[in-house]
Amino acid sequence: MAVDLKEFISYLNERLEPEMFRDYCPNGLQIEGKGSISKLITGVTASQALIDQAVREKADAILVHHGFFWKGEDSCITGVKKRRIQALLENDISLIAYHLPLDAHPEIGNNACLAKLLGINITGGLEPGNPRSVGNVGELEQTISVEEFSDRISAALNREPLLISGGEHLIKTVAWCSGGAQGYIEKAIAQGVDAYLSGEISEPTVHHARENGIHYFAAGHHATERYGVQALGEELALHFGIQHQYVEIDNPV
Repeated sequence: MAVDLKEFISYLNERLEPEMFRDYCPNGLQIEGKGSISKLITGVTASQALIDQAVREKADAILVHHGFFWKGEDSCITGVKKRRIQALLENDISLIAYHLPLDAHPEIGNNACLAKLLGINITGGLEPGNPRSVGNVGELEQTISVEEFSDRISAALNREPLLISGGEHLIKTVAWCSGGAQGYIEKAIAQGVDAYLSGEISEPTVHHARENGIHYFAAGHHATERYGVQALGEELALHFGIQHQYVEIDNPV
């Protein structure tokens, strides 16, 4: 089966509501390919390796979390950007990307998926008063040690997190936000949780964790953002009756 490209994008925009977010890139259709989709490739980032795999698989469209045209980047289409876009255009492959809307979605978003993987019951948003908070807060079913939670992350994400200990306390309440959200640790501190998890870490994050008595886990930008796009791809395949394949391009960051 195949679905019209415009119908496909309309469904995605209705599902993810990109107009409700102030984002760092355009959300939705970024590169237009053929007018219908029968095979969809999903991945975290629109890298050359992902595009090359989509070409080999004879895909009609690629759906990613990290697409093109980020704010502040050089707008000239040269070098890496030129080669990526050229490969898409030459093979008539559409590139579709959703950034913050795919982090925040309460059912298929990266953070909602992390909650399921890590056994966290969501109790609210990391940004109080924002119905589309990008991060979340929640509780574990049982109070566990720092080591137990670290092991749980390792098992779920297939990656050992970097742990910054915030003291001797156990973990019951957790805040988390996928990707490069280390700066949100201050929001987690304000919520009074036992631990905070994000993808990346920066130098100041270590001191915030230690001095505020909160355990911090850096679980990897890529590792924490693999799951939303997979969930969305599976939903689209079921809804439209098209083929879907998630392609994992390893990234240690």
